[in-house]
Amino acid sequence: MNQALDVATFGEAMLLLVAQQPGPLEQVQTFSKRTAGAETNVAIGLARLGLRVGWASRLGDDSMGRYLLSEMRREGIDCSHVVCDPAQRTGLQFKGRVTDGSDPPVESHRKGSAASTMGVDDIDLRWLLSARHLHATGVFAAISDSTLAAACRQVELMRQAGRTISFDTNLRPGLWQSEETMRHWVNHLAVQADWVLPGIDEGKLLTGATSPEGIARFYLERGAQLVIVKLGADGAYFEGRHGGTDVRGTVPAFPVAQVVDTVGAGDGFAVGVVSALLEGRSVEDAARRGAWIGARAVQVPGDTEGLPTRAELDAAGL
Repeated sequence: MNQALDVATFGEAMLLLVAQQPGPLEQVQTFSKRTAGAETNVAIGLARLGLRVGWASRLGDDSMGRYLLSEMRREGIDCSHVVCDPAQRTGLQFKGRVTDGSDPPVESHRKGSAASTMGVDDIDLRWLLSARHLHATGVFAAISDSTLAAACRQVELMRQAGRTISFDTNLRPGLWQSEETMRHWVNHLAVQADWVLPGIDEGKLLTGATSPEGIARFYLERGAQLVIVKLGADGAYFEGRHGGTDVRGTVPAFPVAQVVDTVGAGDGFAVGVVSALLEGRSVEDAARRGAWIGARAVQVPGDTEGLPTRAELDAAGL
């Protein structure tokens, strides 16, 4: 089968309204319109680097859905498997603005959204297997029981077909019934992936380990091939097997003059890692590229403004 895509992903996109002034969201009068969604952030980032990316989802047939669909198409993403349903509504998210480098307040309105109705029947096997890689996250699995079933099935299908899979744990505790349920299902998906990308705090919660090395070994012992643990300002730790060679090491973080918004940094890191590994680069190079894009992401107010073009990546020598 000819592979039409480099990367496929499933996930919810939401209209993001970013506060133009700092302060409590209820007091903000002006917002700017952006896109939001863990999987779509990564899709946009990979497409800007020249990869052929496909995104499957559901949107409402409303102004918000039409805006999101046009933005994804403008980025060059294959949206042939995005359904706009006139009987459903598109999810909405508000994000505050901070000036002290802390995490901004985020308020999501996604319950009962069009994307939450997605399920196993939304998987087009021919389209999915036209991709050589699947990028998945813990967010899509958390939205509803039916998206959890779809998340499990897509990973199963790609694994059976011998495709590579990356998985960003990307925890959303508020979407799960309990911490125990979240831990079970996120780990269930993670151990079936080739490349697992937890944050240090997420990894501690999911595995019970207290160090990057312990987190990595938890997943490696259960079937993952490579684990790259995001350490924030301390860079990243990687361990596993890649290209027939055992690898282990750390990369430093890139210096950031001012942290504007930490949301989306992990997605930027995933863009760097996945793009580099699919290009055949070393794990160290991939982690370094991820750290660089993550550093760019925290210096802008939206989720995708910091994601570089291929020309910007080349200019940085990464």
